[in-house]
Amino acid sequence: MDDVATATPKREASRETDTSPLFQPYRLGPFNLPHRVVMAPLTRSRARQPGNVPDALAACYYAQRASAALIIGEATQVSMQGQGYAWTPGIHSREQVGAWRRITDAVHQAAGLMFCQLWHVGRISHPALQPDNMLPVAPSAVIPAGKAFIENDRGEGTLVPFVRPRALDIEEMPYVVAQYVRAARNAVAADFDGVEIHAANGYLLDQFIESGTNRRNDAYGGAVESRTRLLFEVIEALTPVWGPDRIGVRISPMGKLNDIHDDNPHATFGHVAERLSEYKLGYLHMVNPALEQMQNGKEPDPHALDMAKLIRNRFRGTLIVAGGFDAESGARWLREGWADLIAYGRKFLANPDLPDRLRLGAALNEDDPSTYYGGGEKGYTDYPSLAQDRGEQPKACVDQSWR
Repeated sequence: MDDVATATPKREASRETDTSPLFQPYRLGPFNLPHRVVMAPLTRSRARQPGNVPDALAACYYAQRASAALIIGEATQVSMQGQGYAWTPGIHSREQVGAWRRITDAVHQAAGLMFCQLWHVGRISHPALQPDNMLPVAPSAVIPAGKAFIENDRGEGTLVPFVRPRALDIEEMPYVVAQYVRAARNAVAADFDGVEIHAANGYLLDQFIESGTNRRNDAYGGAVESRTRLLFEVIEALTPVWGPDRIGVRISPMGKLNDIHDDNPHATFGHVAERLSEYKLGYLHMVNPALEQMQNGKEPDPHALDMAKLIRNRFRGTLIVAGGFDAESGARWLREGWADLIAYGRKFLANPDLPDRLRLGAALNEDDPSTYYGGGEKGYTDYPSLAQDRGEQPKACVDQSWR
């Protein structure tokens, strides 16, 4: 998840909010965006079982948030092997594709734009989530700290210790790439507007990129050119499916989530950003290196800000930055040229009409952490809009007969 939603005092719309760069139009590949407020991907663990199929509530949830300049959908596993958490959706079965098509239809009917985030968790999994209870896979057999979220025998979510993953054989790399290709083709069939390759937050592609989790001595390990090889193979394989301008990539330089680290992050991610520029992608989506400080109301750490500026300078294309932003800090990063679009996570979770609230300087709904993962409508589709705050009746949700 991204930034923490906090209530802000309600104030009248001002000249400042009217002229904020957050609300200037932007050209993203083939798309004309009306403003620069993007919805970040948010895992909600509400996929229908069996089969990890997104249900009709997800169609309502995303349609409610269609005023985002772009919705980047929740992380969606490219295969059964790619799953790392209970109740998260996939895009590798016919039933999943059909369900996602109903969701994108609802978003498009609400004049929204939606990309599918393609996800393989690698070692951040557990045999209980894997086909035939196999070991999770990773670049190297390095066990992560922390615990996996699985479904127990009573159908309840529970945390269990991670296991030591199995290092992928070099002969398996084409199979991993093929999982992304199949998922990308399924995203076309589901009528998404593009795809985002999840190479952040300590998941599989990030595990290959960062030296703390990649201890290989073959063509996929060692030097940064080799550690990043799998990412670029995935991009090259997806380009014929979508075209480069409908593909995004997410990275998290200096991130610590899921026990990830790199010995020389500036060199590693500077190389990643520079190479990504060569592909003329739709965008690069960076998790804010200063996320932790900004979430706590502090000024960005100079070292983290240096990383953000390095990525900005090395990547010659659209840069989305996510994490820790409010309206003021988002506008500042746009003015400084440190980002082209700003992605909001938890603020969008609790505020389906977030762009309007930011534009007007309206109060923000508080998010409820107890409803983040799993459950039903509560904390998912029941957050009120400004129109409801004025006493207007909410629009009916989409047809739920297929739920």
